This record gives sequence, C-alpha cells and structure tokens, in this order.
Amino acid sequence: MNSAAVRNLLVRGMLAGLGAGVLALVVAYVLGEPSVNSAIGFEEAHSHEHEMEVVSRTLQSTAGLATGVLVYGVAFGGIAALAFCFALGRVGRFGPRATALLLSGTALLAVYVVPFLKYPANPPSVGDPDTIGKRTTLYFLMMVLSVLLAVAATQLGKRLAPSLGTWWATVVAVAAFVVVIGLAYQFLPVVNEVPKDFPAALLWRFRLSALAVQAVLWGGFGLLFGELAERQLHPAPARASSEHTVPASN
Repeated sequence: MNSAAVRNLLVRGMLAGLGAGVLALVVAYVLGEPSVNSAIGFEEAHSHEHEMEVVSRTLQSTAGLATGVLVYGVAFGGIAALAFCFALGRVGRFGPRATALLLSGTALLAVYVVPFLKYPANPPSVGDPDTIGKRTTLYFLMMVLSVLLAVAATQLGKRLAPSLGTWWATVVAVAAFVVVIGLAYQFLPVVNEVPKDFPAALLWRFRLSALAVQAVLWGGFGLLFGELAERQLHPAPARASSEHTVPASN
C-alpha cells in the first residue's frame, strides 16, 4: 500500500471517527448525562462544602461533552485507520469491510472492555480524589497490557494456524489471552471506593451507559470506515460507455 493510499485511508478514518463520534455523542447525552446529573445531586446532598463552579454544568454537558467525544472519535479514528493499513491482508483473507469491523471489535475489546471489567468507570462522587493518580495509572497499565496481549495472541494464532488449522489456532490464541488477562486481574490491585450509601442502580446505569457509548463509537466506526475503505480500495467498475450512449433516432 503506497503512501497516497495510506494518506487517503487516514483521512477517511478520521472522518469515520467523527461520524461515529456524533452517534456516540447522542448516546452519551441521552443515556449518560441523566446518571451524571443524579450522581452530582448525590454528591451535593452529602457534601458540607460548597465549591464555586469554574465551568457551568450546562456548558459541561453540551459543548464540553461534544468536544471531548468528537476529538476522541477523530483521534482514535486516525489511529485505527493506520492499524487497518497494517492489518489488511495480514489477519486473514478478509476484505476491507470485514477487516474494519474485526479491527474495531478487537479495539473495543482490548482498549475498553478488558480494562473496564477490572477498573470500571465511576460517576461523580465515587472515588477518593487523593487516589486519582493511582487509579489512572492502574487503568492505563491494564489497557496497555490488554493491547499488547491482543497483538501477541494474534501473532500466536498466525504461527499455530499451519499446524493446528485456523479454527483451533484461534481457540488456543483466545484461551491464552483470557488466561493471561485473568492472571493480571488477580494480581493487580483492587480499587473499591464506592460510598456505602451510593445507589447501586445509579452506579449500574452509569457504567452501562459508558459501555454503550464506547460500543456505539467503535461499532459505528467499523461500519463507516469499512464502507469508505471498500470504496477506495475496491471502486465500482465504470459502466461501459455504450450503456451511456443515447440511441440515435431514426
């Protein structure tokens, strides 16, 4: 794949990320913001200190949310497009659409779901401010470990495929990934800073909405980018000029 094709795919990846970001923004606003507002209400009701708002809640839930989600979508869309350029033709005999969906699904699993299961997202009022650095470090450590193990599992599957066949090589690679991730879950520190009187239903809704935002973002990206990449790499053949010729009148 030459540099011009990579550049065009990069642009399409960023555009697909922007489009997927718009879809994720709608989900975040409709599903996530009510839970955030409820969590803030809980925090204010149980706090004896009243801090002045530097940025209004209205601005946070509109322009702030839109900026964060859309920038995130564009950035990860560009990164995923570069990963697509490397993966196309190397992870199996998949076309651009299937490769894009496989890549986006793997990214969702490795970048978000695996770290999320160990260190799930928390709404406002959950978590000790003094441990935010530690919690952030542990989360990113889990994410980097998950991505590296996903790459290693892919390479393991490719090496085993000639001797075991594609099916069993995939089974062994996935099993190895699960075992090592399970060991990481076991040995990495547990973080549990949820207040005892925090509503369990609210915490559950917030975490489900956070997961839904990421699923829509990466699923939407896979579909949009797959279509754009398919059109670039496999353009529809031009119709024969005879089909466009107007029959001469007698």
